[in-house]
Amino acid sequence: MKEIVFTGFPGFIASQLIRKSVGENVSVSAIVLPAERKKAEQQAALIQQETGCQPIHIIEGDITKQDLALNRQARAYLKSKKVVFWHLAAIYDLAVSRELAWKVNVEGTLNVNDFIRTLPNVERYMYFSTAYVAGAREGMLYENELIRPEKFKNFYEETKFEAELLVEELKKEVPLTIIRPGIVRGHSVTGETVKFDGPYFFLNLIDRASRLPFVPYVGRSRAFINVVPIDYIIDASIYLSSLPQAEGETAHLTDPNPHPVEEVYRRMVFEMTGKMPKARLPYKLAKLSLAVSPVRKILGVEVETLDYLTWNASFDASKAQRLLRGSGIQCADFLATMPSMVEFYQLHKEDKKYHIAIR
Repeated sequence: MKEIVFTGFPGFIASQLIRKSVGENVSVSAIVLPAERKKAEQQAALIQQETGCQPIHIIEGDITKQDLALNRQARAYLKSKKVVFWHLAAIYDLAVSRELAWKVNVEGTLNVNDFIRTLPNVERYMYFSTAYVAGAREGMLYENELIRPEKFKNFYEETKFEAELLVEELKKEVPLTIIRPGIVRGHSVTGETVKFDGPYFFLNLIDRASRLPFVPYVGRSRAFINVVPIDYIIDASIYLSSLPQAEGETAHLTDPNPHPVEEVYRRMVFEMTGKMPKARLPYKLAKLSLAVSPVRKILGVEVETLDYLTWNASFDASKAQRLLRGSGIQCADFLATMPSMVEFYQLHKEDKKYHIAIR
């Protein structure tokens, strides 16, 4: 029986991947921090109830430690199986400190890589990176590139770049696929998500600003923003995990038809308020304002988010599109499916569990 192993559970992406991965002749294990065990067990029970799958095997561990802090029994169990290993555990916060991001994203990935090397029957190693390993590089960004930029916009980008370098080296040793998602949003049909970050910071801003006589644009931008729904990420990555042609490849799971930042913002304002934005808040003033912690907390926006408004880069996803050809898996249009995103946000915006802590 094949063993599908996950780090990053009970996180949203790992949970959705597990829902889609369960089936006959498949056993699922999740390596979770001891502090996350109760939450993981509750999520596992929910998945089992929804899908009728076999119980998910919860294994206590810690990717920041040697052998992932797994006990001897757990190590022996995984070594006895044919394994598809999904590594998703990471710090995704744009405002994360370098020390914490390095410990989890870089050292954690190094430990996962070392553990992968001890497994005799790895069918595929699926590593979740990010399209934003490009840092501050602009222009067309290609899937076969992993070029160190002159600078990164934040420590999340920097540490994911360093981690991907480590995984890239492993391509010579094990069958692996590197997934580089764009900015992930909720489900394209239901709008469901588990936290309001990324593009939801703009919904926070618009919601707060809607009390004003009008909602202004933030600066002026000719850039495009690449936002992809979770269902596309899940369906595409699972498909690639069993596709022989995807072995040894790096795939941009980005929107092949992204929209301009201002067009997306304009549609968000309209969906939230029924009105179009007016006037402009100068970009420098917005950045200075969000440098003040109380302002960030009131508006529900991390200052690092603004860096993506004026970042002029595009992601070439031709390899991913070629690998997905014939699968029927496509990225839903952001503007066409934005109403479900806004509807879900409006329904849950008062629920604190969806909002992340703004420093």
